[in-house]
Amino acid sequence: MKQHFTRWLPAIAKTAVVQTAVAKAATARTAIATSPNRRTALTLAGVACLGGLAFGPTAVAAPLTGGPHTGALAAIDLATGKKPGTEAVKPAQTTGRDKVPTKADRPDREQLIPRGVEGAQSRIPLDNAQLDNAKAIVKAAKETGVGERGAVIGVATSLQESKLYNLGHLGDYNDHDSEGLFQQRPSSGWGTPEEVTNPDYASKAFFNALKNVGGWHDLPLTAAAQTVQVSAFPYAYAQWEEQAADIVQQLW
Repeated sequence: MKQHFTRWLPAIAKTAVVQTAVAKAATARTAIATSPNRRTALTLAGVACLGGLAFGPTAVAAPLTGGPHTGALAAIDLATGKKPGTEAVKPAQTTGRDKVPTKADRPDREQLIPRGVEGAQSRIPLDNAQLDNAKAIVKAAKETGVGERGAVIGVATSLQESKLYNLGHLGDYNDHDSEGLFQQRPSSGWGTPEEVTNPDYASKAFFNALKNVGGWHDLPLTAAAQTVQVSAFPYAYAQWEEQAADIVQQLW
């Protein structure tokens, strides 16, 4: 269910894109799909201009330390509704551990990663859109009662599924009808396309499903996430646990 998105999104951080791709993206139809709460879902027109990006190899458990190529930045700007020449997403932004929490009530590492991380860890830079989506996930974790650990599982799951981008339908490159932060499928009962591309709805749907997993709080992150997601790559979630914990600690 999740295969395509894990293949092309990491490539944003390392693939060169010619500037003509930006011009093509500007004329593509349906570059932006807007959800009811005015949050943006990226669609095929917004990402197809990255050319070979969609078919690049996945970086499994291999840290990504560089920022997106300038051509990719421009394409992301177009996909997220920004005008060329305005403030763009900058490479090497926060990855979730840049800011030291100052609030006394921030969760500690034992609460966030009670079992320790499993295997090699990946890390990507985050732009403002990704951080906003992470905030929506953390907020939903509080409201659904899954707490800090649930928030880590949710953020790690979204990092694997969509790299914290609220993806719309990607046309022929879509994995069935998967959409949104968690790549939830309307045909599988997760909700309408409009609902699953609403970060608040999608996050709460994920957490409500997680709460139905017996003993989820004591499971390894990848096992808890996989029980909800039923992914073709069940062990891929583990690589994002450390960055997810840093993000949750920063935003809690």
